[in-house]
Amino acid sequence: MFQSALRTPLRSTGALFPLSRCLKSQTFRRFLSQESRTKIQAAVTEYPVVLFMKGNPEQPMCGFSRGVVKILSAFDIPPEKFKTYNVLEDVELRTGIKEFSEWPTIPQLYVNGDFVGGSDIALSMFQSGELEALLEQHGVIPKASESPS
Repeated sequence: MFQSALRTPLRSTGALFPLSRCLKSQTFRRFLSQESRTKIQAAVTEYPVVLFMKGNPEQPMCGFSRGVVKILSAFDIPPEKFKTYNVLEDVELRTGIKEFSEWPTIPQLYVNGDFVGGSDIALSMFQSGELEALLEQHGVIPKASESPS
């Protein structure tokens, strides 16, 4: 739904240009330092599942973060395969993660180092079974056929 919206041309001073180009223009960039980019890259690849959220799993500080935590808790992901970062504790992380992923909102979910999406995408993937399949594919959770009965 959103991808097609990002391809919709906008009219500005008589010229057509895609919204995605506008969003990636210097007007919207925060210019994440290479050091910050390296730290975030290390964070998203340190664990198979990484969630940047407001608050922590025990005390989420926004409903969207709470929703993703509830979704992920349905899979009983082992603690050694799951890490959260509270963006409210670090202003640089809070702004930097948005530029890193080119996604404007928190929470942000990463699986196997790849950006999955925010709460709306996580919910949609959970409902369709895609999130479970993704977690199984990357060995985060056992495949349904391998689960003990």
